[in-house]
Amino acid sequence: MHSVRSTIKPRIRAPWIALVALLAMPPLVSAWLSPAGVPQGWLLAALAQAATMIVFALSYNLLLGETGLLSFGHAAPAGLGALAAAQVFNSTAMPLPLLPIVGGVAGAAVGALTALFAARRAGTAFAMITLGLGELVAAAAWALPDWFGGEAGVAIDRASGPAIAGWTFGPQREAYCLIALWCLAASVAIHVLTRTPYARLANAVRDNPVRAAALGATPARVRAMMIVLGSAFAGVAGTLALINVELAASESVGMTRSAGVLIATVTGGSASFFGPVLGALVWVAFSVGVASVSRAWMLYVGLFFIVVVLSAPDGLAGFAARQRAALAQHGWRRCRAYWTTAALAAGSGTLALVLAVQWAYAQRFGDDDASAWLMALSPRVLVATIVALSLAAAWLTRRAGRAATALARTGQVRT
Repeated sequence: MHSVRSTIKPRIRAPWIALVALLAMPPLVSAWLSPAGVPQGWLLAALAQAATMIVFALSYNLLLGETGLLSFGHAAPAGLGALAAAQVFNSTAMPLPLLPIVGGVAGAAVGALTALFAARRAGTAFAMITLGLGELVAAAAWALPDWFGGEAGVAIDRASGPAIAGWTFGPQREAYCLIALWCLAASVAIHVLTRTPYARLANAVRDNPVRAAALGATPARVRAMMIVLGSAFAGVAGTLALINVELAASESVGMTRSAGVLIATVTGGSASFFGPVLGALVWVAFSVGVASVSRAWMLYVGLFFIVVVLSAPDGLAGFAARQRAALAQHGWRRCRAYWTTAALAAGSGTLALVLAVQWAYAQRFGDDDASAWLMALSPRVLVATIVALSLAAAWLTRRAGRAATALARTGQVRT
């Protein structure tokens, strides 16, 4: 029994250690390498977005993963929570570290109103109700400029609040420390919540609401409570974004943001607690990293999402778990052929796709596009390169399929 516990506990600790390292190590290394001893501003901004998206995706998974509720309006509690926090901060002398609590309370209030209309439904009906409510909130953001701020949004000066231990939170590094601490605190709170008996009751309602009702539970009440809790943490995430950019914009309640958190959660894997965390990091990598060098980043997001849904319906976390099981069962030598050919196939296909897309964008936007240098190359060379990479990807994919079949014949579960 002791040996079993000793093998399980490191698996539980490892993702948390990785999350803390992700939030803490890059700024420390950047500060150590900087002559001024200060982390790079762009790095802190990207990590702050990642921390915010992690909380946002985990809050959404309380609905999708734990309760089986597909919401198309999860941006509403996040955006309204941030707007409420901005209004409170501008009108009172509230310390900035307490501001996410205001956003969480406001988000929970929005969730309670949503539950009033949607908690009795599930499946497509729930999705359509949340879509309608989300669009209603987005329309109200433009119809009520006095409260929503109109096109300019509601701005704050995070340094205007009371200083705490000499910290005014005006410098970006101080604001980032606050965001990172709130990210860890919210992640731990959501993790604890998913281990409670009430979360298990939500799982029962998700899997079989009729049987859960026969056992004495009320599915509508269970869904309502999870909607309120998920919306509360969404309000916290929205407030962390407010602290980062010092602006609560009207666009923050729109459909684009709701779609973003849905893509992040499904891509990472809603069946695993850390799946949405992985999906949030992938989303930020596209929206920050790829978007900084390509106009076509949303196209890449859509294609990546389609590939993940088709090849790994349980998300990247589920795919990684299957590969870890294959490694434990067969060892590195047997898995190496499949992994090598699959990686080469994915790399060749991705490179062919990127060259084709960036060439098309360069043709469309000319010198205004980052890939304008492709215009200097011969079209014949580009076409030949794209075709060669595509053929190589097809051949390698076939080889990878054969390697996977060979593993399956030796007892490997389907990958």
